[in-house]
Amino acid sequence: MAKVLVACEYSGIVRNAFLDRGHDAWSCDLLPTENRPNRHITGDVRDVLHDGWDCLIVAHPPCTRLCNSGVRWLSKPPKGKTLAEMWQELEEGAALFSAMWNAPIPHVAVENPVMHKHAKKLIVNYQEFSQSIQPWQFGHGEVKRTCLWLRNLPNLEPTDIVNERVARVHRMPPGPNRARERSRFFTGVAEAMAVQWGPEIDKAARRVA
Repeated sequence: MAKVLVACEYSGIVRNAFLDRGHDAWSCDLLPTENRPNRHITGDVRDVLHDGWDCLIVAHPPCTRLCNSGVRWLSKPPKGKTLAEMWQELEEGAALFSAMWNAPIPHVAVENPVMHKHAKKLIVNYQEFSQSIQPWQFGHGEVKRTCLWLRNLPNLEPTDIVNERVARVHRMPPGPNRARERSRFFTGVAEAMAVQWGPEIDKAARRVA
C-alpha cells in the first residue's frame, strides 16, 4: 500500500480519491481540512516531506505570484502593495514550488498554471511542465488550463470529454471565498490521478519493500 501525501489541499478531494482506492493517503495544508480530519496534517508541508512518502501530489500550491497572468504586478504593484512586497511574495512562492519539486520522494506531481520567466529562474532544478490539462477532459464542462510537472509518473489520459465548456472559475465574482473556491480541485482529475497513477506507485512501493 503506497503512502501518498497530497500537499496544499484542504478540501480532501485528491486525498479521498486515493484513500478510497486503498492507499495510505494524507492531505496537508495550512488550513484545516473540510472532512476526515484524521487524515489531514495542518501545517507547512515542508515539515513532513522526509516522513517516508511514496508519492507527493501537490494539488494547488500558491500560484498568484508565479503564474503568467500575474506577471504585470512585478512592475506595477496593485493598490496597497509595494514592488518589494511583490518580489518577496514571488520568492516565497518559488521557494515552496522548489521544495515540492525537489522533495525526497520517488513520485512527484506539482500542479500550477503557466509560469512567467521570473518564476522559472528562481525555481531550483526547474524543468518545463510535462503536460497541460483541462477539466473538460475529465468530465467537467469547464475551461481552466492546468499544467502538471511530473517526476516518475506518466501523463494523465483524458477520461471523459465534455463538449459544452464555460470558464466558471475565471468569472467568479469578488468575495471572501473566491480564492478558496478558485483553488478547489476537480474531482474528475483527482479520480484520474488515483486510477492511473495508483498502480504505478503501488508497484514501486512493493519493489522497495
